[in-house]
Amino acid sequence: MSPSRGLNCLHVRLVRASSRSATRRYSTWTEAVANPQNKVQSYISRSRDPYLNLSLEHHLLQKSSPDSTILFLYTNRPCVVIGRNQNPWLEVNLALLQAAKDSPGKPTEPPALGSVDLVRRRSGGGTVFHDEGNVNWSVICPPATFTRDKHAEMVVRALRALGVDRSRVNERHDIVLDQGVRKGAVDEEDTHRTPYTSEASSHEPRPLKVSGSAYKLTRTRALHHGTCLLSSPNLNIIPDYLHSPAKPYIKARGVESVSSPVGNIGIEIEAFKRSVQEHYQKMYHPTDANEHTSIVVGEEQLDVADIKKGYEELKVGLATMIIRAYLMQAQSLDWTFLQTPQFTFSSHPTEEDDRERPDLPVAARVYLKARFGAISESFVSWADSSSSAVDPSDRLRLDLQDQKLHEIHDWTAVVEKASGPQNARAGSALGAWLTRMFPRV
Repeated sequence: MSPSRGLNCLHVRLVRASSRSATRRYSTWTEAVANPQNKVQSYISRSRDPYLNLSLEHHLLQKSSPDSTILFLYTNRPCVVIGRNQNPWLEVNLALLQAAKDSPGKPTEPPALGSVDLVRRRSGGGTVFHDEGNVNWSVICPPATFTRDKHAEMVVRALRALGVDRSRVNERHDIVLDQGVRKGAVDEEDTHRTPYTSEASSHEPRPLKVSGSAYKLTRTRALHHGTCLLSSPNLNIIPDYLHSPAKPYIKARGVESVSSPVGNIGIEIEAFKRSVQEHYQKMYHPTDANEHTSIVVGEEQLDVADIKKGYEELKVGLATMIIRAYLMQAQSLDWTFLQTPQFTFSSHPTEEDDRERPDLPVAARVYLKARFGAISESFVSWADSSSSAVDPSDRLRLDLQDQKLHEIHDWTAVVEKASGPQNARAGSALGAWLTRMFPRV
């Protein structure tokens, strides 16, 4: 059976199954995904829920046949998506996210969009902002045929077919739009250069990043996904969401995002989807390149037990069981925050940095160490602290030991309690500063 015919057969089976019970229908969908005869599959999600779309993607990764190749296209409502090994306190302006949720419709500075989800995906890579002006593309294939550029190159060919001749894949495997002046003809098949490509030392404007890349590799499958900026109305706001006030004070393990100038491509979403589908089909079954049936999926797939479980792991936090054995109480937000690699927070992050910090409201030194999102070490010392029977630093350390960082809602109360009456005013000011660094979530 040819790959494209297999895709059509998958479509027929789903349609015929529609009159059966929900359990049987969605069981059949999963069986069709896993059917080794369905060599080339394509899906489009109608949902805008990032938790569901990432769970659908994970299900396709886990359940599809090892020899199959899958394209999945989806668009999310506004959300910030961090990589599996990233630190949300380092990558995201959590206060801006929370302000919009706590006081919907109330002006914030900088301006907030309203409800914006914070989601940790299961793949690596950096932090990205999704909204309805983006299309997320994902390709799952056998590891033996995988390269880090292969499917980004496919998307570039889809863009060039729509007239976007400035698009190319850069050295970081991202898709960018060159901004220089036209310099002459280049090989049209070269997806890494355009007539506008400038040398790295050039003074011309930097290319605009329009699609990043993230990966997840297993023994039998390889996933490459990216988000393509087509017509986002939020480009001027995205930097505010991806700028953490705590970043200058944090030293972290894990992956830190690399900032790049971004821009919209300026093409219609449906045209982009069609072109990607066509070039995906050309890549994997060129004899039937015009045949690119896609299966539409959405909220009804939550009737599949594994998808429902994955959805709850992302949204409710049941995945704490995979982080550490002692974290047995699964709570909301745990997957997002307790997956964070070890990091330290210091008001004076380098040994030679012994000067007063102009942004600190008091003459103090603060140090926190967190492992899997829980505080393992902490102290605060005052420049003019008088001696007392109980060292304020020890009291603060005792108060914070093993506390989950994202569950500390009132830093002022914590610091004031540890400071004692002699440092009450300084403790209050320092507590307010720490609240800005680690806002309630």
